[in-house]
Amino acid sequence: MTDKQLEHILTLRKNGQLEEANQCMVALVKEHPQNAYYQFQCAWTFDSLGQEKEAVPHYEEAIKLGLEPEVLVDAYLGLGSTYRTIGQYEQAKRIFEQAIQEFPKAEHIKVFYAMTLYNLGEHAKSMETLLNTILRTTNHQGIQDYKKAIHYYSDKLDQTWL
Repeated sequence: MTDKQLEHILTLRKNGQLEEANQCMVALVKEHPQNAYYQFQCAWTFDSLGQEKEAVPHYEEAIKLGLEPEVLVDAYLGLGSTYRTIGQYEQAKRIFEQAIQEFPKAEHIKVFYAMTLYNLGEHAKSMETLLNTILRTTNHQGIQDYKKAIHYYSDKLDQTWL
């Protein structure tokens, strides 16, 4: 029964009926507070409504309760990104670093991590992270042609050679 409820809620969210999806998801979480996946989906419905502060405790609970790896990586992204958007940059950095440690191949996390580093004023590390992520993920021929140079300069952006 609950799986049908969740399917209905996800369809509502997909169809842009965000308020209704959120209300239904909040009710489902109240019925099943120990269900990590429901907590994750509840956080997502709050995020969809632009209610980031309300999303945070649900992301945190979902992670604490335990999620499958393919969902956990998205929960880390959601929580870190939410922290970043509400100006809690240090918390965002901590979550992204944890996510990168657990999921080193999750390149999309590194992009959000780079944005967080930028917000913290760590511009050099932000650019290095972003440039190296681009090098690992792009097939663009021009970037591939200059891969060695881009990598070399990625951590020397403030250096000049006179």
